[in-house]
Amino acid sequence: MSLIMRGTRTLLHLRPNPLVTADGMRKSRDRSRREAPVPSGLRRSCSVTTGTVHGYQVITLTPRSGRTGVDLIYTHGGAYIYPLARVHWRVIATLVRHTGARVTVPLYGLANRHTADDAYPFLDSVYRGVAERAGDNPVFLAGDSAGAGLAIGQAISCRDQGFRAPDGLVLFSPWVDITMTHPGITALTGLDPLLAPEGLAAAGRDWAGGRSLTDPLVSPLHDTLENLPRMYIYQGGHDIFVPDVQKFTAKAKAAGTAVDLRI
Repeated sequence: MSLIMRGTRTLLHLRPNPLVTADGMRKSRDRSRREAPVPSGLRRSCSVTTGTVHGYQVITLTPRSGRTGVDLIYTHGGAYIYPLARVHWRVIATLVRHTGARVTVPLYGLANRHTADDAYPFLDSVYRGVAERAGDNPVFLAGDSAGAGLAIGQAISCRDQGFRAPDGLVLFSPWVDITMTHPGITALTGLDPLLAPEGLAAAGRDWAGGRSLTDPLVSPLHDTLENLPRMYIYQGGHDIFVPDVQKFTAKAKAAGTAVDLRI
């Protein structure tokens, strides 16, 4: 591990973690936060357009050069309670730079004011619009953490409603089970400086709303995982999501879904 990485890890562990308790999560959630604006570098390299679907904002970035014809929808993470942050734009910028994809970023409503029941009609409409615009070109879904869970949920929704399937999913540390009950999580809790099971489970309950906590659209681990697109998962080894992600990968492969998991 490099000196910079060691320093970063130390600094992260020194920061207070609001997700350690449900009360800490709520206090952190309720502080005023706004979505991070599109960085100037992305505005220079991409044409940026903004629109609304079902009353929610949708941002589209089209590379000014090197466009490959690929479309990608990126749903950001943040435990379903935090808005899009600068770090998400860095991930999106890297994806644009390395793939030449046109990236659509839907800003879904956050818990506790919104639930999964609000998100999926919006995301389904965004997906259908992107797929129609793409024509015969490939469409991928991507996201990190909670947003990666949403990407899987969207693929499940496409399958169950008979929509065109995405051509693949690119997932960074996906949150695949909002119950946070896997026994392997305990051993990793002290290693993960950003996440903690109690606060996450409380956020997950808020996000589920009236749905069961094991509904596949909020906890995709509990789907059959059959007939889904190929998934590429990039997962941190000290992330408390890793036990559920490993279980998810094994279940998906057993169901015949191709998964490339890199820890």
